[in-house]
Amino acid sequence: MSEEIKIDTEFITMGQFLKLAEIIQSGGMAKWFLSEHEVYVNGEQDQRRGRKLRNGDEIDIPGFGKFLVSQ
Repeated sequence: MSEEIKIDTEFITMGQFLKLAEIIQSGGMAKWFLSEHEVYVNGEQDQRRGRKLRNGDEIDIPGFGKFLVSQ
């Protein structure tokens, strides 16, 4: 079961997502978090802080959970 993260724009960046999902405290922590943890977007590993996440994207962060971006 995935936790739903609602957005009200066309997309959000990975850094914004991590903060919205309450995985990190501030956007400044995104670069560090992504260098220390594996993040999968729709089954593919992606560590880019600026990666655009859109409605329907599934994010899997082992140890933190699975998330679904929805509008």
